[in-house]
Amino acid sequence: MRLAPSMPTHVVLLLLFAALLHAAWNALLRSGVDRLWSMTVMCLSIVIASAPAAVFLNPPAKASWIYAALSAGLHVGYNLFLIRSYQVGELVQTYPIARGSSPIIITLAASFFASESIGPSALLGIALVSGGIISLSFIGKKLGTTGVAHSLGTGCFIAAYSVIDGIGVRLSGAPMAYTMWMCALWGILMLSMYIGMRDAKSLFTIRAGFIPAFIGGLVSLLAYGIVIYAMSVAPMGAVSALRETSVLFVAFIGYFFLGETLSVRKVLACTAIALGIIIIG
Repeated sequence: MRLAPSMPTHVVLLLLFAALLHAAWNALLRSGVDRLWSMTVMCLSIVIASAPAAVFLNPPAKASWIYAALSAGLHVGYNLFLIRSYQVGELVQTYPIARGSSPIIITLAASFFASESIGPSALLGIALVSGGIISLSFIGKKLGTTGVAHSLGTGCFIAAYSVIDGIGVRLSGAPMAYTMWMCALWGILMLSMYIGMRDAKSLFTIRAGFIPAFIGGLVSLLAYGIVIYAMSVAPMGAVSALRETSVLFVAFIGYFFLGETLSVRKVLACTAIALGIIIIG
């Protein structure tokens, strides 16, 4: 039996750092009043940072261009679903459901469409994540279906763009260039959508929350850049698993900085999701 190579230590540490960054910018978005505007300002900073780099870097291989375009479109869908999730649910509830459901979706899709077998450990991981999600889905003694539906939709977009980027970055031959091209296109698409829905004046008006949202975009760009680099040198499943440990960071950020409740049930649910993701990965 041939054993899979272990993930380099520096990649593990980078992914844990990326998980913390990802939790931080999601908390920033959840705390905003106009979340569509905040998300679009984040994308504005992503465009400003990534577009010049995309111009000066050698372009990625042509075989990866279609994947970059698909990922950019999926990221916009992810943004819209994430915004809606935060409008109807708490960070501690919606974020773990969205992030925890994506590894399950990837694993099941690989089983149905790529004939990959699901081993006992993966089944255990799926059971832990599913149990955690079900636990977080309850608000008191009632099932909160609205927030759960949008969170699961967000998870579907996460699964889709993760696989697309995993393939695209390996075809690109240049992980940094691929990241900059995809992110620049994603930001431009999001800006265009916002202007179509509202107007350019409201986007570029400096108001309370502009600077934090702008910085949040740079943080999200750095976090996803780390993930894409990791996918170029390590298995996608393992990368996804470590990245989604951010559900634990979110639980404590929501409690300490957003004033959300952190019951024993929520802590156990987030822990179960994180452990399940690691086992699946």
